[in-house]
Amino acid sequence: RRRQEEGPDSVGSDSVPSVQNTLPHFIQEPEDAYIVKSNPIKLRCRAAPALQIFFKCNGEWVHQNEHFSHEYKDANSGLKVREVMINVSRQQVEDFHGPEDYWCLCVAWSHLGTSKSRKATARIAYLRKNFEQDPQGKEVPLDGMIVLHCRPPEGVPAAEVEWMKNDELVNPDENIDLRADYNLIISAARLSDSGNYTCLASNIVAKRRSMTAAVIVFVNGGWSLWTEWSACNVPCGRGIQKRSRTCTNPAPLNGGAFCEGMSVQKITCNAPCPIDGGWDEWTEWTVCSIQCERQRSRECNSPAPRHRGKMCEGHRLAAENCTEGLCTQSKASLSNDVALYSGLGAGIIAVAILVVAVMLYRKNHSEYGVDVIDSSALSGGFQSFNFKTTRQGNPLLLNSSIQPDLTVGRTYSTPLCFQAGADKELFDPLPDIKVKVQSSFMVSLGVAERAEYHNKASSETFPRELSRDYCGTADRRKKGLMTLNGPVNLCTEHQRITGAFGHNGGRLVVPDTGVSLLVPHGAVPENSTWDMYMAITPPEASLQTLEGCEVLLGPEVTYGPPGLHLLSPVALTMAHCAELETAEHWNIQLKRRTQDSKWEEVMAVDDECTSCYCLMDSGSCHLLLDAPGLYALVGEPLSQAAVKRLKLAVFGALEGPTSYGLRVYCVDDTPHAFQGVVWAERSRGGQLLEEPQMLPFRANSFSLQVTIQDVPAFLWSIKPFTTCQEFSFSQVWCSNQSPLHCAFSLERFSPATAQLSCKISVRQVKGHEQILQVYTAVAESEKEPLPFFSHFPNPPSIHQRICATFDTANAKGNDWQLLARKLHLDRNLGYFAKQPSPSAVILSLWEARHQDSADLDSLASALEEIGKLHSAKSNCKDHVLLYGDDCDFNFYNSKIIVCT
Repeated sequence: RRRQEEGPDSVGSDSVPSVQNTLPHFIQEPEDAYIVKSNPIKLRCRAAPALQIFFKCNGEWVHQNEHFSHEYKDANSGLKVREVMINVSRQQVEDFHGPEDYWCLCVAWSHLGTSKSRKATARIAYLRKNFEQDPQGKEVPLDGMIVLHCRPPEGVPAAEVEWMKNDELVNPDENIDLRADYNLIISAARLSDSGNYTCLASNIVAKRRSMTAAVIVFVNGGWSLWTEWSACNVPCGRGIQKRSRTCTNPAPLNGGAFCEGMSVQKITCNAPCPIDGGWDEWTEWTVCSIQCERQRSRECNSPAPRHRGKMCEGHRLAAENCTEGLCTQSKASLSNDVALYSGLGAGIIAVAILVVAVMLYRKNHSEYGVDVIDSSALSGGFQSFNFKTTRQGNPLLLNSSIQPDLTVGRTYSTPLCFQAGADKELFDPLPDIKVKVQSSFMVSLGVAERAEYHNKASSETFPRELSRDYCGTADRRKKGLMTLNGPVNLCTEHQRITGAFGHNGGRLVVPDTGVSLLVPHGAVPENSTWDMYMAITPPEASLQTLEGCEVLLGPEVTYGPPGLHLLSPVALTMAHCAELETAEHWNIQLKRRTQDSKWEEVMAVDDECTSCYCLMDSGSCHLLLDAPGLYALVGEPLSQAAVKRLKLAVFGALEGPTSYGLRVYCVDDTPHAFQGVVWAERSRGGQLLEEPQMLPFRANSFSLQVTIQDVPAFLWSIKPFTTCQEFSFSQVWCSNQSPLHCAFSLERFSPATAQLSCKISVRQVKGHEQILQVYTAVAESEKEPLPFFSHFPNPPSIHQRICATFDTANAKGNDWQLLARKLHLDRNLGYFAKQPSPSAVILSLWEARHQDSADLDSLASALEEIGKLHSAKSNCKDHVLLYGDDCDFNFYNSKIIVCT
């Protein structure tokens, strides 16, 4: 019993203490330890002088067989030192269930008594996986404060925390504070502080990484100073001056706000035109000199030459003999002889130059083999004329003094108007032309009054008198002086289409006019349905409102109803006829009709504006609009290099047993304008004889000539004075979507003649030429019904699911600005920046731009380049589809997967 109280294997009486009268002294006591995984821990104890040392754990003695001990003598003190070690396993600690942690201590014996060491605890080490608080991403302005919070997972021992930025350790400095509460604080954010931050927790067991927090330090854009005003863009007359500024002070970075306001300002300017000098009156003659001469002079001051004007031609001084030849000198006589012979030689040379010039002029103007007449000399496209001429040699020459005989031939004056319900179908010679009209309209065809302009000014700018003649046509149109002669009149009804739209949006399309309206998803509030309409104004209405040199480049389009307020802008698409390769020579503006029927400028298409957006393609203009109303694209040429496109088409029809008529149309190159021609001709039995061609028409004030050539003379005869007809420049340039036409009437010598072949040349003087090749069978055409057309809206758009990815900026910069760049819509970013969902507006504009081609590959490629598109290897089609009933967007690990 005494042995048990004193401890296992108590020291016997035969043991001899190493040092008398000394209690054991611990040189090494057991230390606290952690059990990692299943590895046991070792507890050590060392004391001197000690006869025995044993461990006691949780109040119980450890069996002596579990002790590992050895004894040695300390060289310095000469005392015996005993060292003991035991192992503590994970199972022992787990099996212990006490009020405190598993503990052990050492007990050492000597002759004088015992000594106890400190308690050492043994704990099982661990580290949980989930952080108690993950850091959250931040978007802060430059110099703002960044505070990232982190609470590491529970663990034994407690985890230590470090911060990583882009997988590199963050070192504290004067701007970065790593708090004892594990938070990271950056006092003044710098651009270099942008990145992906991670909280790293670790102890002796493991390391844990928190969720990544994207920190974006953004910079809001600021305007630079305005540049100086540019020089007037025309050397003479009315032009434009520009100045610009850029959003680079600073430039917006990392999703910072784009500058608000205009980046380009324009003002009109009037460049002074050259003023040639003029002579003053001669002064009085001077008194007669001793050389028998008197003199007089004049100055070039009436007016003086200004602005690069020419100096006066002629001599400033004049001299003459003042004695009527009574006082002469030999030198004067010799001088007079030289002057006489020089004058004779100059006269001979001038006559020779004049003869050569006349011959070249006649040769140049004989290339057609006929004389040019104005089509306005014909009161109708199919009337024949009898002219009496006094000229011999060429029976086709027209004596302007002889009035035409208008008693022969036929006239057409009945207006044709096609109602919406008329079931008509066009001929089908051209598979690429779709001519379907849902709403009623009428078309007026013909030519206007003649207005000749002959000017030799530079081709780079308008001549001095051009502004008066060129723009005067608009005044004549307002007064009703321009009458279009032809068989068809314009209808006053609008092409109109209506639809009901809900939250999913949809599209209104006026068929085959190049005009459509896209209402995006989400523009109409949920659980609401709004009735909307879109209409095209007849071209005749425009003639009353345009001013100056402006011309319509496309149809006038209205959408409504008035007072409509949508949650996001609509995308209005309309065709135009401006040649964009000459865009720098145009001043193209979007205008809106006010309530008092006046035009107000909304924006210039090459300016940046935050109230609306304009995207010009080669043949169409795509607009993002917030307010309903009547809109039109209006162009003002800034120089003679401005070009608008004309569409040329030739139609043919039998007029009688032996008569066949060809009608050549010149109309602005827009589907809406050409649609009127097709409808009018179809109602009259006309057939399209050749693929329509495009002719660039320059603003150079020169007329348009239409000539028929290569008519087989042994089969057909053409009525006199109709082989070449002409439209004046103002008739063509200011047609404003109304078609012009001229007619050629041919007679066949035999009813058995069933084929007609010829060429029609359409040429602008000092401009481009286009050839229409006609080869057709002459037969009576049958009118075919037009199929009824109905429009079905597109299925609901699902691109809003992409917006959640791109509307929020992140550290990699994959935001809506990058999406706009990839889709080539990165002009006027300030407009997108003001929208609640910039990505939704960008995708709406892209959808409107590609509505005909359905070019989904470009969108898929853009998303793939950004790194947002992930093609699944299973259950997905090879061709990426963005719309349809069988496909949908799915989001997985921040990737967009398009699966069936």
